[in-house]
Amino acid sequence: MCDQTFMAATFGPCDSCSKASPLMNIYIKSEAINYCSFCVEMMACQGLQKGETLASLKKESENLKKKLEEERGKLNDVERNQVAEKVEAVAALSLKTRRVLKGHGNKVLCMDWCKDKRRLVSSSQDGKVIVWDAFTLNKEHGITLPCTWVMACAYAPSGCAVACGGLDNKCSVVPLSLDRTENLAAKKKSVAMHTNYVSGCSFTNSDMQLLTSSGDGTCALWDVESGQLLQSFHGHTADVLSLDLAPSETGNTFVSGGCDMKANVWDMRSGQNIQSFESHESDINCVKYYPSGDAFASASDDATCRFYDLRADREVAVYQKDSIIFGASSVDFSLSGRLLFSGHNDYTINIWDVLKGTRVSILFGHENRISRVRVSPDGTALCSASWDNSLRIWA
Repeated sequence: MCDQTFMAATFGPCDSCSKASPLMNIYIKSEAINYCSFCVEMMACQGLQKGETLASLKKESENLKKKLEEERGKLNDVERNQVAEKVEAVAALSLKTRRVLKGHGNKVLCMDWCKDKRRLVSSSQDGKVIVWDAFTLNKEHGITLPCTWVMACAYAPSGCAVACGGLDNKCSVVPLSLDRTENLAAKKKSVAMHTNYVSGCSFTNSDMQLLTSSGDGTCALWDVESGQLLQSFHGHTADVLSLDLAPSETGNTFVSGGCDMKANVWDMRSGQNIQSFESHESDINCVKYYPSGDAFASASDDATCRFYDLRADREVAVYQKDSIIFGASSVDFSLSGRLLFSGHNDYTINIWDVLKGTRVSILFGHENRISRVRVSPDGTALCSASWDNSLRIWA
């Protein structure tokens, strides 16, 4: 069952057993077949060697995981907190709300900064996407989409387009115009199509390719111009909730996190899952690369944020406190990488010292759960989106 891509769920006769049932459209070595779920399972079992059972393979898998952990342990020469003892603590921070952006009629679900460090885009449950000038608070563009719950949005690297998607299972790209009276919704182009909701999207290092994550358990790379699927990424066993592209301009990897409590690192060229981390105890809501690209952080419903070093192939820090009992929904790093911002479902934003693992400050202001935190490209401000229908800019 190599090279498989689940593209659609339809109803009809199964190509194997001929029974009318919900079908999975599968591509095996570029040949399309329509199988029911029972025949898909049978096809998987037919690949078993003599004497093998699913139970024995699961046991072998668990033994291999234990051996991997043992090998990882041998590389664990020094703990992060031992190294951090020699580093000075972060001085007291005095971040305050400098702007409040109001205009959405329902929960703000996502936001992203433009590379020009001034504009940002936000998407909401009200079915609207708004492009803002963060300095003046002006709404430069408003785009109404045909469905509510616009769960993902992203600015193109050039600043000339935005991508957005959600419960319509699509991700669309909208070119932006200098004419503010122009109907941008008419210029909207559907690029990506999943079989479940789109949870995240991000342009690669050009406006020509778009990376998406979905509730169908996959991530995908698309060509913006043609809408063609360039690469699909299968490895999660539940909804994928977040993705983040490696910061290097030549980087060909990205990280994803989802409801299977896994954070996976992928090679965009081959479509292979090259690293996987399983230490959270609940859904991973957000993943974010460290500025150097050698590590990443994750935020989870288990009320913790975790820090993974890709070179050491292991978790190196957990950011948690007994007083924090609500899930973490979003994370981002300061420009230097010394601070980690985490948005939580208790309406607060926690600021952590990445090296020492301690909390250095808490930001209050929102009146509902935080859905997104993002540091501006120049590192001078933090923007937070919330279910209280607003965005706040902190500095």
